[in-house]
Amino acid sequence: MSGVLKLAMNRTFATRVSSMASQMSRRYASGMPLTFSSPYQVFYNAVDVKQVDVPSFSGSFGILPNHVPTLAVLKPGVVSVYESEGTVKKYFVSSGTVTINEDSSVQVLAEEAVPVENLDSNAAREALNRAQQALSSASGDVAKAEAQIAVEVSEALVQASQ
Repeated sequence: MSGVLKLAMNRTFATRVSSMASQMSRRYASGMPLTFSSPYQVFYNAVDVKQVDVPSFSGSFGILPNHVPTLAVLKPGVVSVYESEGTVKKYFVSSGTVTINEDSSVQVLAEEAVPVENLDSNAAREALNRAQQALSSASGDVAKAEAQIAVEVSEALVQASQ
């Protein structure tokens, strides 16, 4: 390939890359809108935030603007929301999903969610004790699976409430 042809191809490639970067920066210019809700309460409705940390079955991870589009299942644990003003709010979630879209918007849909400051550590420990007793006395696969889920949620609840 001649040097002139290589130069022309490199310029064409550079122009395309520059154009794509410009389009992407315009698309993401509005920040990272977060929608976070449970069936009982909406915590954020398309509110721009700096970062969201989520617990998932593939590992806990942080979400920043321009994150690669992702769909993940939430495991019991704490969702941390870093608001634009610098405040960090934490919520315990029992399960749910997180969707990160191409436009940098994020949706966290939780089966149950509660602000961490509203958790009662004594009640969480009692729930864990009851779940462990139910697991030890469970007979049958379904009962054992349900009890194991209750133990896992209760353990995460105890950890979040401390």
